[in-house]
Amino acid sequence: SSGVLTRFLAVVASISLVVGGVGITNIMLVSVAERRTEIGVRMAVGARRVDILAQFLGEGILTALIAGFLGIALGVAVAVAIGWMWSRPITLSPTAAGVAVLASGGVGLLFGAWPSVQAGRLDPIRALRAE
Repeated sequence: SSGVLTRFLAVVASISLVVGGVGITNIMLVSVAERRTEIGVRMAVGARRVDILAQFLGEGILTALIAGFLGIALGVAVAVAIGWMWSRPITLSPTAAGVAVLASGGVGLLFGAWPSVQAGRLDPIRALRAE
């Protein structure tokens, strides 16, 4: 029974990570579209494609890490509340929290890569002309 619950929770967590990753991709694609002029200006004054890529990839990772920390805080709050309601002690695993943070960063890296590459590939002339 414990093994089934563990597998079920792993599947739910995996689905949550993918859904969160798709959300990050969408947010970043909108950000790239809205910031075309900024990207064009930066490239026109000397920013390299890799600089633009690194900026957007960093933003994607940061977004995912913030979401991961908020998820951990919410999870701890819910676990504490359930433990209090059922009068049962809870144990919190720093290792699990660390793995969750690393997974969040990995999701930001993985799902932020494509929009970041798209940002780095923008033609500065076309980006500036669009405004």
